[in-house]
Amino acid sequence: MRRIGRTLLLLALLLAPALALAQSNVRVRGTITAIDAGVMTVKSRDGQDLTLKLADDLGVVAAKAMTLADLKPGDYVGVTAVRGADGAPVAREVHTIARTVPEGHGPWDLEPGSTMTNATIDAPVAASGNRELTLKYKGGSQTIRIPDGIPIVTQVPADRSYLKPGEYVFVSARKEPDGSLTALRVQVSKDGVKPPQ
Repeated sequence: MRRIGRTLLLLALLLAPALALAQSNVRVRGTITAIDAGVMTVKSRDGQDLTLKLADDLGVVAAKAMTLADLKPGDYVGVTAVRGADGAPVAREVHTIARTVPEGHGPWDLEPGSTMTNATIDAPVAASGNRELTLKYKGGSQTIRIPDGIPIVTQVPADRSYLKPGEYVFVSARKEPDGSLTALRVQVSKDGVKPPQ
């Protein structure tokens, strides 16, 4: 009997991480098609109709356009990039972020081969006619080329009233064990400026 008890305990300990992983965070990008009674429906960028429950403590921010000149050394930003023909990273977008977002560099899902660098601007650089940002984070740095015309945005405080059909959203959501989605944080378009990441 003790052996069965130990086996069950061991099984429970082995399953605990798997159950914890069942609640994983996902990113949703798309356009709001409906919002009602704490539930938001989004047509995702790949054409899926997704229903997301809005968390009680949902955070909402709106996108606001800025320019590269608005960014200064010491600002904390996220930059999505892909490798250019010469192998150097080329930005697809730049956005300011809160310092609560962990710094670092790694793969991102905006498009195949993209990366995200969350870091502090060390220096804006103009080299050979190319605009670049040098970003520093714990354990490394990246110098990323910034082409003309890419989205550069900041976030301004917003609330649920900004969530309307037709607005574009970037949502950090939790996937529940039953497969449903709970929106934890929403970045929403405003005045035609979309969350770019």
